[in-house]
Amino acid sequence: MVPSHRVSPKNRRSWLFLPGADRAALLNAVACGADVLIQELEDFTAPDRRPYARTLCAEVYAAWRAAKVLAAVRVNPLETEGLADLAAAMAAKPDLVLMSKVVSREQVIALQREVNRLEVLHGIAIGSTELVPNVETALGLINTYSIASASEQVTALLVAREDMAADLGVERTRDGHELAYARSRFLLECTAAGKVAIDCPYTFSDHEGAQADALAARRLGFVAKSLVDASQVGIVNQTLTPSAADIRRARAWIAAFEAARAQGQGRAELDGALIETPMYSSAKRLLQRARDMGVKEAM
Repeated sequence: MVPSHRVSPKNRRSWLFLPGADRAALLNAVACGADVLIQELEDFTAPDRRPYARTLCAEVYAAWRAAKVLAAVRVNPLETEGLADLAAAMAAKPDLVLMSKVVSREQVIALQREVNRLEVLHGIAIGSTELVPNVETALGLINTYSIASASEQVTALLVAREDMAADLGVERTRDGHELAYARSRFLLECTAAGKVAIDCPYTFSDHEGAQADALAARRLGFVAKSLVDASQVGIVNQTLTPSAADIRRARAWIAAFEAARAQGQGRAELDGALIETPMYSSAKRLLQRARDMGVKEAM
């Protein structure tokens, strides 16, 4: 597979949140296979542990980069402890900055302004740090397009599970049906803005449920998913990577459609599927995604 630091945002499948003050967990995470590792300074780090967590940034991000894994941090909103989080994190030059509880484009603009200031201060190419707003409430959800389009440095957005469910007042279930609309609406708005949508994490420990949840995300159209359990990284990576069967089907669709076009027909039929231009384009995108990710069968 292509090393994570070389792939485009749309090919970063697994985004793993890690407790910000747990040095061992942070350093050991390089072996789990996640495309993006996130030092989480909000919910996963108790307020009294955040000062210590900030001292770990330099060591941890250097270790992640050495392992050719994207280094990310999730900071608190700037209105709370986010400025202190950013001051420490940006000195360590993360690849991405996620911010929790984003509900407006103004928050993104303020985040970009502060990140740009710190990029200059620490000799980082201005504008090179990717921003990933986290949408965790109903208000954030209905403002997703505005949030996504607030800055060119925003390359992806992430939708929450537990906070979104709490804000909506829904009953949490393993199958996640109660968040189906929120996830679909989020994906739609991110797509309209031309940004990658990162699906919410599966917050139960069973692998069967994690597999079903990752497959549901894929069927909804997600190409990236967040996690809170390192043991589920392999499940997400496998589910969101085009399989050999996917590649064979895509090639068959492409061949059938191109043969039909060569005969002056507008569409092809293959195994009961009517292959028209959208399906042809989708098949070509899948093959290109597989090639970009270094999948052997697509080469």
